[in-house]
Parts: sequence; C-alpha cells; structure tokens
Amino acid sequence: MVIRTTTDPMTLRDVIPLDQHPTLFEGDDENGLEIHFESEKTLRDYKELHPHDPKILAGNDDEDYVAEG
Repeated sequence: MVIRTTTDPMTLRDVIPLDQHPTLFEGDDENGLEIHFESEKTLRDYKELHPHDPKILAGNDDEDYVAEG
C-alpha cells in the first residue's frame, strides 16, 4: 500500500496541484510513503532532518497476527 500525503510536513500547508510540486517517495514498488512539498527548499529542509533516536517500524500482514501490548 502506498500512503500519499498532500500536506507539506515542513509548512503544514496543502500542496495543490500535485504535479507542479516536488515529491519524495520512500519505500519500494508495493509499499511506501509519497510526500508532496510546497517547494524544493522545504523538500531539502526535510531531507536534512536527522532524528535523535530514529525508529524503524516493521509490520505483519499475516491474517493470524494479533497485536499484543
């Protein structure tokens, strides 16, 4: 599944029309995150962010999986 966000994460403004703004895709061909930005500057600023303690999430799409906790 691909998740698309049309709100620039740096300015929190809606990005319209999408085809006239920069886009960043993180993921593979089947799953990922498509992020649209107002400008090349906000895209560059986003890429320069380095979280102090980055987390890596892994999912489980097995039909028998039950979340615990």
